Amino acid sequence: MSRGARDPYHASAQWGSVTRVTVDRDAEDEAGTFGARVAELRPDVVIDLICFTAASARQLTGALRPSRPLLIHCGTIWVHGPALRVPITEDEPRTAYGEYGTGKAEIEALLHRETLAGGVPAVVLHPGHISGPGWPVITPAGNLDPAVWDPAGHRAAARAARQRAWRAEPRARGRRGAGVRAGDVPARPRSGPASTWSPRQAMTLRGLAAGVAGWFGREPVLEFTDWTEFERRAGSEHAGATRDHTMRSISASIDRAREVLGYAPRYSTLDALHEALAWLVANGQADVGGQEFLGIRSSRR
Repeated sequence: MSRGARDPYHASAQWGSVTRVTVDRDAEDEAGTFGARVAELRPDVVIDLICFTAASARQLTGALRPSRPLLIHCGTIWVHGPALRVPITEDEPRTAYGEYGTGKAEIEALLHRETLAGGVPAVVLHPGHISGPGWPVITPAGNLDPAVWDPAGHRAAARAARQRAWRAEPRARGRRGAGVRAGDVPARPRSGPASTWSPRQAMTLRGLAAGVAGWFGREPVLEFTDWTEFERRAGSEHAGATRDHTMRSISASIDRAREVLGYAPRYSTLDALHEALAWLVANGQADVGGQEFLGIRSSRR
């Protein structure tokens, strides 16, 4: 089920056996019909990737309660606020802030209560930053500024003042795979478990800068500024994204996902970043100044 605005990420003959339903969730949530639309399909498992409010989750669980399929919800590690201990485990108190994080924390609490009450059995998956071919990717500067990749732009990856910032980044395809694997969870999971899906280790901004520089056969050139100067150089939008990522500094444990669901990440943070950047360069959406990029030569556009 999707808006039908784009084709599947990867062409495959298997799509021929898939029934694709076009639906605008926001519009149907507002009309109060989305939950019923899902329930009418009589699903065994519902994998919900785009639920952002407790009201939306409440409507869906209410409609699914009579048939009680397994509900798998895509949450976020941003149910946690600034890290006090790392790695953060699933048992850590939720300290979310901001509309996105607090909304996901409210959904998680709602689904936890729903499961304990004997209603719709639910599992929550908490990915880190989601990336993959075809989408902009969070850069080593902690934002989506494409100028970070341009050597002429000279926006050093580590200009953010808060240097002990951690990044945990699964691949987009890994998220979808996680949903299918989680379908093997028993029909009544224990008290609505939540599991984090990210690499085994998070990386600092310094580590990302070093890793990316290495792709071009260089050493990183790091410069440190205060936030005022960083915002002046990067712009308020990109600086705001950097602040959101670095203030949290989340390094999340994947122990529960590994123990309960056998999760084994195939990609490191740098692996995911490289694949996303390679696609952006090849498709003219990122400019690395014509430099050799692990077998891909870009041209200035």
